[in-house]
Amino acid sequence: MLRHAPSPRRPTIGTETARVETAFTARYQEDEATVLQGLEPILRIPDWRLTTAELVYHLPDHPHVLQSFVWQKIDLAPSFPELARFLKFWEARIDGPLHSVRVASAALTRPAELRYANGVYRVH
Repeated sequence: MLRHAPSPRRPTIGTETARVETAFTARYQEDEATVLQGLEPILRIPDWRLTTAELVYHLPDHPHVLQSFVWQKIDLAPSFPELARFLKFWEARIDGPLHSVRVASAALTRPAELRYANGVYRVH
């Protein structure tokens, strides 16, 4: 019974997979800075922020009692046009007069939130 040895010119499947992974990793590391620079303008929308407003208002039937309402939406800082539109709606349509409005806003993404993995992990 003769056994044929694999040809030295033809790599085995494991060797070919390792070669492809090595080439992919090298190419990935070369392009990492270029890809990050290309994605940053898309991911970071300047001045658009998650805006949260706490509205404290007087109850219509009991003016001495205060109640709070929390409103949250993505809005353009620092003018906050969506918040201004909502406050106009409140003044026109809601019976409870406003006592105070407290506003907080946070950027949607920060540069530290976008990171690349340092390796390629195979599940199977």
